[in-house]
Amino acid sequence: MRRAKMAPAGRGGAVRGAWAPLVLLAVARATLAMTEQYPALSLLEQELHRQRQGPAGGCASAGEWAEQYSAECDSSFLHFQESDCDIRGSSSCDSVLSLNTEKILSQAKSLAEQKRFPFATDNDNTNEELAIAYALIGNGLYDEAIRQFSTMLQEEPELVSAIYGRGIAYGKKGLHDMKNAELALFELSRVISLEPDHPEVFEQRAEILSPLGRISEALSDLTKAIQLQPSARLYRHRGTLYFISEDYATAHEDFQRSLELNKNQPIAMLYKGLTFFHRGLLKEAIESFKEALKQKADFIDAYKSLGQAYRELGNFDAATESFQKALLLNQNHVQTLQLKGMMLYHHGSLDEALKNFKRCLQLEPYNEVCQYMKGLSHVAMGQFYEGIKAQTKVMLNDPLPGQKASPEYLKVKYLREYSRYLHAHLDIPLTEYNIDTDLPGNFKDHWAKNLPFLIENYEEQPGLQPHIKDVLFQNFESYRTDVQELICVADHLGSMMQYETPGFLPNKRIHRAMGLATLEVMQAVQRTWANSKVRMNGKTRLMQWRDMFDIAVKWRRIADPDQPVLWLDQMPARSLSRGFNNHINLIRGQVINMRYLEYFEKILHFIKDRILVYHGANNPKGLLEVREALEKVHKVEDLLPIMKFNSKTRDGFTVNTKVPSLKDQGKEYDGFTITITGDKVGNILFSVETQTTEERTQLYHAEIDALYKDLTAKGKVLILSAELGEADAVCNLILSLVYYFYNLMPLSRGSSVIAYSVIMGALMASGKEVSGKIPKGKASIKALLVDFEAMTAPGSEAFSKIARSWMNLKSISPSYKSLPSVSETFPTLRTMIEVLNTDSSHCLKKTIVVV
Repeated sequence: MRRAKMAPAGRGGAVRGAWAPLVLLAVARATLAMTEQYPALSLLEQELHRQRQGPAGGCASAGEWAEQYSAECDSSFLHFQESDCDIRGSSSCDSVLSLNTEKILSQAKSLAEQKRFPFATDNDNTNEELAIAYALIGNGLYDEAIRQFSTMLQEEPELVSAIYGRGIAYGKKGLHDMKNAELALFELSRVISLEPDHPEVFEQRAEILSPLGRISEALSDLTKAIQLQPSARLYRHRGTLYFISEDYATAHEDFQRSLELNKNQPIAMLYKGLTFFHRGLLKEAIESFKEALKQKADFIDAYKSLGQAYRELGNFDAATESFQKALLLNQNHVQTLQLKGMMLYHHGSLDEALKNFKRCLQLEPYNEVCQYMKGLSHVAMGQFYEGIKAQTKVMLNDPLPGQKASPEYLKVKYLREYSRYLHAHLDIPLTEYNIDTDLPGNFKDHWAKNLPFLIENYEEQPGLQPHIKDVLFQNFESYRTDVQELICVADHLGSMMQYETPGFLPNKRIHRAMGLATLEVMQAVQRTWANSKVRMNGKTRLMQWRDMFDIAVKWRRIADPDQPVLWLDQMPARSLSRGFNNHINLIRGQVINMRYLEYFEKILHFIKDRILVYHGANNPKGLLEVREALEKVHKVEDLLPIMKFNSKTRDGFTVNTKVPSLKDQGKEYDGFTITITGDKVGNILFSVETQTTEERTQLYHAEIDALYKDLTAKGKVLILSAELGEADAVCNLILSLVYYFYNLMPLSRGSSVIAYSVIMGALMASGKEVSGKIPKGKASIKALLVDFEAMTAPGSEAFSKIARSWMNLKSISPSYKSLPSVSETFPTLRTMIEVLNTDSSHCLKKTIVVV
């Protein structure tokens, strides 16, 4: 190492004796400054401790200057004991001034004797002065440290340790002030010009650059540091920056290298798990989080991340256990409370979720996520006054100029307006109004598209009316016995709709809502086949197919008011003419959507077939080469080289599926569009979308109209006949009708579960009950998503065949006839919310009629 110049003779032996006055003056100045800003020294110390924490807790993650001389995180003189003394004086303690002086003197002496600071010189006196300045940094006295270094540099301008220390002090003063950042970078760059072979300086400069958003420069510095002297810490630091940049694959490589150099790094193991998590590789993430916990049993962030991974996987019990372990370690861990609360909400446990959000807000009153979710939970349970109060708090938290608005801020005004509407209609019979026609068109359009609430000439919904009371909790036992039976049957039927694939968390509130929808559809269809009319949207008439689906729509809407479940063809004509896209990313960059992984191969085969058709028509000479290349395609990324075969597909291509008509043989409708763009692995967009235009909607409606007319006619015959053939024909018509509904995707949200509840209800009306669960994927049977089965089936007959293979249809139990009318038992929003709120744990003890 190149040493700085020897100190001049004039700075000789008197320095050691001058330590105390130097430190006393420094501490006195700093104490005076702190007295004006901080009521207690402990506040300063807590903030300094917080600044030294890495992103997941623990020791600072990058080039702390003491680390080059010791094991990772072993820089004891940087750690404080909490002080009970108030700077302005306290009878319970001695002078803080003398206390700090003694502490800094002791630290400086230790540093100087062991030369445990960067770029120590060969001159003991110089080292003693440098040690004082570094001790001042360690105690948070940055301005005093800068003065000390500056004094030394006046006498010796190229004293590398002083330049380096002053750069560190400027950085620690706070990068929110750009002047500090610029001075810190200037000083560190000077050190690099004088001492270009020291990795810690590049690392320290990267620490300054990264918070400023200059990530590529920081990565360059860390790469240089690794070239000079690879270490576990440097790979971890660089991996963290790649992680922040969402380059999860490269980040994973760095964390892996770091762990190979030092396997006992719980933070690196946690981040390795997070690189899996963010790519949708949940099982691999879980293994990494568990490994991190083996290394550090009290690692709260690992438990929190493990809980979130299990939640994304759909394993509620395992997620709950992990979140609970995190909270046992720290009951005030805000992130865990927030994540656990959100999981409980999406599990349908709203009351428990609310407790977590309230606790979160006690600890962090301005937490937008917890405030929004608190308001949402209240509204979902019918507690509109508390709900709208919480929503208004989110609305008041306007983003600063240039600051990006949070998702909660963007959504909250829609939720507040919808909440007001629901409250005003709590006690009006559901048969007398229609949400799709009542809500303003532009409001629905913006809400469905998740656009900022910028709606011209919008007239707000009336405020809450005092005479309309909130929904009260209804005990399960307060319902009649037959209604209790109805609720328990609904819970069972709803559970039959649960997808058992990764990414789908069971939601008992949705289960009950859609179970009740199924029973109401069954009862409505039976009445229709018996020539009875229905009351819908203020009119009494024969039921149409949309009315049948609207039954399920109303239950899905009220189960979760956060999601706009709206008919797309009821949007303003102008927005409908532009088209609505239901968009699903299967792969975006490095992120894989695990929900649809089972369908990648099926979609890939379809794409390969379409590529052959395209090249057969447009590139017959190159067809053989394309065919040979396609034989080597086993995953989406393998398509990238084939895209280069034609200039029109070089940047990507789209493939459209076709849906054959039953009404007009030989005619086909547009299905969904598959898009692949990208230039390399890790930079791919693989997506599917359905575009709902007015023309496309009319074509599908004509198909569904014809099927529904046929279904109604055959249903009327069926109830008068016991012919097996009639029942099969009705079953096929129901599945065919819903096949076109799935491919149309006519709703902004919830089309899948709404369609399946209609399938189950209509089949029950025909005397058939679904007794088989949707396959979860074991052995040779793949996990199924009903909507994707319909969208990827070559026709309605193929969909009917695959659906019947798992439905295991059996004759319906006669006891269903004795169940009370769902629409008469729950005629208003109030009664619907009451039944969704009520606890039905008693159902587990009852014998359900369908078993």
